[in-house]
Amino acid sequence: MHTTRDLSIAGDKEYDSGAAPKSTIDVVTGTSLRTKILCTRAVLRDICCTAWSILALAVALPPEMQANAACSVQEGQLASQTVTLNSLPGIDAAARCNPSLNAAENHPSEAPGQLIVIGFMGGRIRANDFVHREAVMAKELQQRYPRAVHAAVFANHDGEIALKTILHLLDKNRDGRLGAKEKSAARIVIFGHSWGASETITLARRLNELSIPVLLTIQVDSVQKSNQNDGHVPPNVREAINFYQSEGLLHGRRVIEATDPKKTTILGNYESTYRENPVSCAGYPWYARAFMKSHIEIENDPSVWSKIEALIQTKVIEDGPPRSAPIALTPSAL
Repeated sequence: MHTTRDLSIAGDKEYDSGAAPKSTIDVVTGTSLRTKILCTRAVLRDICCTAWSILALAVALPPEMQANAACSVQEGQLASQTVTLNSLPGIDAAARCNPSLNAAENHPSEAPGQLIVIGFMGGRIRANDFVHREAVMAKELQQRYPRAVHAAVFANHDGEIALKTILHLLDKNRDGRLGAKEKSAARIVIFGHSWGASETITLARRLNELSIPVLLTIQVDSVQKSNQNDGHVPPNVREAINFYQSEGLLHGRRVIEATDPKKTTILGNYESTYRENPVSCAGYPWYARAFMKSHIEIENDPSVWSKIEALIQTKVIEDGPPRSAPIALTPSAL
């Protein structure tokens, strides 16, 4: 936010020699006017940039979301409820206590490989912006599980770089190509917010084309990008979950569906509301708080991201104790 400074004017002071010359007053008044004009232009520029971003996101929304049409939730899918890890379907008690049971169920004789966690930022946010939960959570996962996890976050326009990163990590023998065994051993989780959630499904779809499985996709207030389809999860994804809010000018997709329900389990579509319980968005630009408040509240909601981190941890295979306890995801930690 731009602020104006108080300018001392020579004419405000008393002088024994009498009033200041007219030329001095004109110069000072002109300087003050120019300062006000510059500040006004800066504010208008910020407003225009914000309006352009909102318009770009709105254009990317599918027609049914632009019309704010009510979407019915499929039978067996949960919405508009308080979410705890215990309430998330598809995660049994044994998996919570011993996540290796979940990860190694298809290959009991083989030691599972490193978990690859890929995150995508929303909007036009840089990957290293630690005001945002996506970057914070990935950093904390990497610090807590330095041997078992490779976590990386990308801007949502860097999907190609993210794909190359995954292929490089899976290429264990460094021969420049992936064999069937290297592909089947893949253990990948992808998550993202807003446009980043749309990029999450796009990356999963690219991996499907390469016959590479994905353990879990997580979409947070997903906003569909142009020429993408964030509503249908490809069949190489084992589990998928969707968190969204439906308030304000910009809101995410309410329902995701499996392209092949026999291969993909939709854990649920979970709605958050912030009318009565707002979330602090300290550190975000003023125009984001003014025009996209609910959209960034869910991005900064500790209750949502604690569930996301817990889900990812069920996929982690540790050969020893974690390096340290996870850092609490609170606004003060940012």
